[in-house]
Amino acid sequence: MTAVLSERTRVRNRRAEPAPKQPKQPKVPREPRAQRPVRAPRPGDETAIAFSTALTMLSIVCLWVAAQLLVLGGLSHDRDQSLLYGEFRTQVASATAPIGPVVPVGDPVATLTIARLGIDEVVVEGTASGDTLAGPGHLRNTVLPGQVGTAVVMGRATTYGGPFGALGELRAGDEIEVVMAQGAKTFTVLGLRRPGDPLPQPLVEGSARLTLVTAEGGGGRFASLAPDSVLYVDADATEGFPAPSGRPAAVPDSEKPLASDSGAVPLLALDLALLLALTLGVIAARQRWSSVLVWVIASPVAIALSWTTTDVVMRLLPNVI
Repeated sequence: MTAVLSERTRVRNRRAEPAPKQPKQPKVPREPRAQRPVRAPRPGDETAIAFSTALTMLSIVCLWVAAQLLVLGGLSHDRDQSLLYGEFRTQVASATAPIGPVVPVGDPVATLTIARLGIDEVVVEGTASGDTLAGPGHLRNTVLPGQVGTAVVMGRATTYGGPFGALGELRAGDEIEVVMAQGAKTFTVLGLRRPGDPLPQPLVEGSARLTLVTAEGGGGRFASLAPDSVLYVDADATEGFPAPSGRPAAVPDSEKPLASDSGAVPLLALDLALLLALTLGVIAARQRWSSVLVWVIASPVAIALSWTTTDVVMRLLPNVI
């Protein structure tokens, strides 16, 4: 009996002993996954990539030009007018508003209101195509609106808010209110005229005349984008403010009605060169990476270049369209 118990005790002790640890097997390194070879674009693919990229870039530029002409330009005009109004109001209140004879181009010189047409604009100095983007421009070799003599103000008919687009609806007897540094004047419309029509009667001594100028075309709402004529509106005030002497005797051709600013050509050449470089860069990138990734990166740059190109193009178009 004692022998049996001893045997059972030895068996129990052997069971309680921990099993010897097995040595760890060394890890077998995995073979690296073979990378897929980069497929060289076929000749047909390169042609398709180049064509689609060029077409896309051209579409972006054309769509941006159309949007700038008809929509974004109006928003830009409204923003500029708001800033100009605040600046001019401050100058009038502090008696620092300009009275001539020489005013920096782009500075506000007067406000012009035609209640019947809902026109309320700040007039800036200068009538070049780049000047009238912000609002109606004052012809620099004429007196300021409200002063003794004839003041000429040009404004766009369709683009950048088209502030003078409704001038053709004016009739004799309508009133135009002008506020400038020396005070306010009310002008009475004499009538409308076009090239070849007789000029109004000479001014009475001491009186003021205001001539508004814009583009005119027949056939539809956007006919002024391709104008075939110039519209003039003449209005008189019985008494004008004194006008200082020393105005320019003449202005460059770029500041006359329906003129464009040829000085913007170098800037246009630069913008087009940058667009071409971007197009070539996109073509090269699309041959190595995903087209979606490339366009996500390139689109903001393309839009920015289209924006600057459009601004330059606007300066090459007639100043009153």
